[in-house]
Amino acid sequence: MTVAFSSGKRRRAVAALGAVSAGLLVLSACDKPTPLATVTVGTNSVSTEAACYNDGDPIKESLIQGCLNKKAGQAVEVSADDRVRFGVEPEVAENGWTLFIGGQQAEQEPYHKTYRSIPASAFFSSQTGETTNTAQVSIVETTGQRLTGIWHFTLKKES
Repeated sequence: MTVAFSSGKRRRAVAALGAVSAGLLVLSACDKPTPLATVTVGTNSVSTEAACYNDGDPIKESLIQGCLNKKAGQAVEVSADDRVRFGVEPEVAENGWTLFIGGQQAEQEPYHKTYRSIPASAFFSSQTGETTNTAQVSIVETTGQRLTGIWHFTLKKES
């Protein structure tokens, strides 16, 4: 009688071990999502995962230009008098982040807070003084002098 009880207990233990192993295997196959970045204008808000991200490690130098030139998947409409609010997750803010407009760095020093607000009019004039109707804005996470994440958004001027 003891043998049957021990055998059933052993089967349950083996089944439990198998279930745990299968669960760990499934979890190891999942990609960890990248941190999100968000752009909000008025009541409209769009969020996206990074276009390029290397788990917080620097992006390879050979990939950076291609990452900066990727087209944005998320767009939001703005009028010239709107304020554009940018938000990043705390780990991105801890490292520091800057804005790029049209693939060009728009500021020298990284920002270290999770949120900031900038007038929309700042995004619709070029260095030559010409106005545009769209602007690709990228949030770029920096660690030291290395780029570690890039998120893209398109701002469209309302007609």
